[in-house]
Amino acid sequence: MGDVLLVMLPALILTAVLWALTTALKPRNFGISEAERYQRELAVKSQAHYAAQVQAAVAARARVEAATRPSQNSQQQSQQEDHARSALARSASTPAGSHRGDALSGVGHLSPQLFLELQSLARSGHKLKATRLLRQSTHADLRTAKNYVDRL
Repeated sequence: MGDVLLVMLPALILTAVLWALTTALKPRNFGISEAERYQRELAVKSQAHYAAQVQAAVAARARVEAATRPSQNSQQQSQQEDHARSALARSASTPAGSHRGDALSGVGHLSPQLFLELQSLARSGHKLKATRLLRQSTHADLRTAKNYVDRL
């Protein structure tokens, strides 16, 4: 039993020394730490979130501009003009005794662009500006212009 121990002990020590040397000489992993990896992931998520917010803001701004500005698309603009003409024709065909007929008779015929501008101003809550614009363009009195804008 002593002979086995004398052979095994140096073999065990030699194995431990070889393991220690291979571990010490093994190339180090100079990659990023867990904290750095976490910070990079946060930066990527933050960047994606910011991009989504910018995209949503641009879409909202486009919707607002489309609702408040006349269309640059000629086909869509012509459709809007046709709609304005048909609205004027419908409102002009109301009985003469109604308030709508009275308001139109004092104002007269409006251009489709003026009608759309007045309509957008009235619907966005700028009725005073719409009334002022209508009075300047048609020389209507205040009551007639106000009644017309209120019915838009």
